Amino acid sequence: MLTFKNISFLYLKYIFIIVAALVLFFVGFDFMNNLDSLPASANLKLLYILFRSYYALDILFPISLIFALIAAKVILIRSNSLVAFYSLGYSKKDVLKPFILISTGLITLFVVLHMYTPFAKSLSYSQQIADKKINGAPTEHLFFTYEDYFVYFKELHPLRQVAKDIRIFKVENQDLKQIIVAKEAVYRDDYWVVEDAKTLIKPQNISLDSEGIIVTDKEDMKLLKGFRPAILDQVYEGSSTYSILDAFEAIKILDEQNVNTDKVKSVLYKTIIYPYFVPFLVVIIFFFVPISPRFFNVSLFSFGALLVTLLIWGLFYTMIQLANAKTISGEIGIVLPVLLLAIISSIVWYKKSET
Repeated sequence: MLTFKNISFLYLKYIFIIVAALVLFFVGFDFMNNLDSLPASANLKLLYILFRSYYALDILFPISLIFALIAAKVILIRSNSLVAFYSLGYSKKDVLKPFILISTGLITLFVVLHMYTPFAKSLSYSQQIADKKINGAPTEHLFFTYEDYFVYFKELHPLRQVAKDIRIFKVENQDLKQIIVAKEAVYRDDYWVVEDAKTLIKPQNISLDSEGIIVTDKEDMKLLKGFRPAILDQVYEGSSTYSILDAFEAIKILDEQNVNTDKVKSVLYKTIIYPYFVPFLVVIIFFFVPISPRFFNVSLFSFGALLVTLLIWGLFYTMIQLANAKTISGEIGIVLPVLLLAIISSIVWYKKSET
C-alpha cells in the first residue's frame, strides 16, 4: 500500500507540473501572438485565455500523461527506488498498477468532461472573441432537408436560437405540396416555431378549372421537431468540434435523413476512443526500461521515450485529421490504431510482467 501511495503521488505530481507547464506555454504564446486582435475589454481577454486553456488542455492532456510517466520512471531509476521495490518483493505489476489506474481514471474523467463542459467548443468560442464576434456570427444561406421538408434559412443565430427569412418547402413523392414563408422562426420547446407564417398550398390537380394556389396566414406553426440550432449549425458548417452528446444527437438526426455521418462519427471516435491510447502506451514504455541506471544511459532513454511518444502522438493526430476530412474512415484512422496499440500492450504485458 505504501508503494502504491508513493508512486501515485510521484506520478500525480509530475502530471500536474507537466500539464501546467505545457498549457501555460501554449496559452501564453498564443495570447502574445493574438494580443493586437483581441477586444480591449479585460473580461473578454480573460475569457479568451480561459477558452484557449480549455483548447490547450484538450490537445495536450493525453500526451502529458505519457511525459509524466517518463519523468516519474526516470526519478525512480536514478534514485534506485525500482531496485529497492523489487528487492522487497514487489512485482513489476505492483509498480505499474498506479500508473495504469491513474492514467485510465484521468482519461475517463477527461472523456466525461467532454459531455458537460466547453472543451469541444473552446476553439470556436475563443476564435469568436478574437474576431470580435461576441454574440456569435450567424450562419448564412443555410439549405437542408428534414423529413418531408426542404428548408432554407437566410440567417441562423445558434446562440439566440433564431432563424431569419424562412422558406420551407413540403414535398411528397417528389411533388411540391406546400410552401411556408416567414420572417423569423424561434427554437422553443423542442420545435422550430414559425411566427406569422404565410402558407401557399398548391392544388392537387393543376388545370384551368382548379382552384389555384391557396394562401393563408398562420401563427406559431411548429415544425422540425428536435433539430436543435447548435446541431444544425455544426452540421452545416462541417464542424469537427461536437460535444459527445451533440455528436450522438447529430448522428441520430442525420441517420433518419439518410445523410452521411462519417465525419460526426470520426469526431466521436476522437473524443471517446483516441485518448485511451495513453494507458496502452504507458504499459509499453514501462516494460522496456531497465530497472537501474547501470544498465543504460538514462538521458538517452528519456530522449528516445519522448521522441517515440511524440511520433505516435503525431501519427494519431494525422490520422484524426484525415478522418475528419473523410479521406479515410474513422474506424480505420482512429479505432484501428488504438486497437493495434492495445494488442501490442497486451502482448508486452503477458511477456514482460513475470520476468
